[in-house]
Amino acid sequence: MSSQDIPEENLPAEHDARVAVADEKNPFADPGLAPHEHRVQDIDERAARRSERTVALLFTVSMLATVGFIASYVAIPHDKSIFVFPIGHLNALNFALGLTLGAALFCIGAGAVHWARTLMSDVEVADDRHAIAAEPEVKAKVMADFKQGAKESALGRRKLIRNTMFGALALFPLSGIVLLRDLGPLPGTKLRHTLWSKGKLLVNMNTNEPLRPSDVAVGSLTFVKPEGLEEHDHDFQNEIAKAALMIVRIQPDDIKDKQSYEWSHEGILAYSKICTHVGCPISLYEQQTHHVLCPCHQSTFDLADGARVIFGPAGHALPQLRIGVNDEGYLEALGDFEEPVGPAFWERG
Repeated sequence: MSSQDIPEENLPAEHDARVAVADEKNPFADPGLAPHEHRVQDIDERAARRSERTVALLFTVSMLATVGFIASYVAIPHDKSIFVFPIGHLNALNFALGLTLGAALFCIGAGAVHWARTLMSDVEVADDRHAIAAEPEVKAKVMADFKQGAKESALGRRKLIRNTMFGALALFPLSGIVLLRDLGPLPGTKLRHTLWSKGKLLVNMNTNEPLRPSDVAVGSLTFVKPEGLEEHDHDFQNEIAKAALMIVRIQPDDIKDKQSYEWSHEGILAYSKICTHVGCPISLYEQQTHHVLCPCHQSTFDLADGARVIFGPAGHALPQLRIGVNDEGYLEALGDFEEPVGPAFWERG
């Protein structure tokens, strides 16, 4: 339907379209605004309602896509793959999340654009420049323009668009909220505990065999793990990051700290291998001084004096594990660490 098919009295009022003509005296005359051309939605309410339903449909699809995003995140396994022609094999979860999130965003944007292009006023308005400081009259004009714009948007009259738009905008942020699940679950107190417990044998990391006191020579440093922890276990890396242990044998008379001596066995001391600075594995041992050095930031610990910090940024001494010997003559733990292993900030948890 064109404007020629509508009676003149039904057409929206035209704005002033007078055009100045450039001549020799005024070569840069203001050309003014071209005559306004009415859209079909301006002159046909049925077309306007079709556009309204289109915008509402886009907002509704956005809501459905957001629900699909959340459902995909919860229901699709993270290791599932699918074949998508012509791309090939893709991770099903990533594909579903990208598709639904993209659809939700696109439909909100497309609905807003279609609403503005077909239903909001498109009359061009020329306004004079004014000083930056707003005068009371300008403020009053801004408020009047705002009210006029709100009226022309028909947000109050076209409730279907308003309600579906609010629904789409309200649901979409849920996509980001659901993603917060990957920040959890909260660690609780599990960072304070390791696999060490009373009766757990000390197993050599290299030979995978339990150790007897005679296997540990004076001046040697040996790395051990808890009995039952194997490298092919699913959670091996997580558990060894807390339970990694180093044992050193020092002449009992050289042990300076009373508690360290009481928790040792015949001069064999067991300390956490995890540096208390940022969690690097400690591996450099100086036999004469009984010092161990973290290779990351050079934190140095004195194993003969309770593994206290003598240099570097580490916050506190290495936790010591109480050890003994079982009836079969193997070294065993007498419990778990008395304090959290690793970086000092875990103590605040």
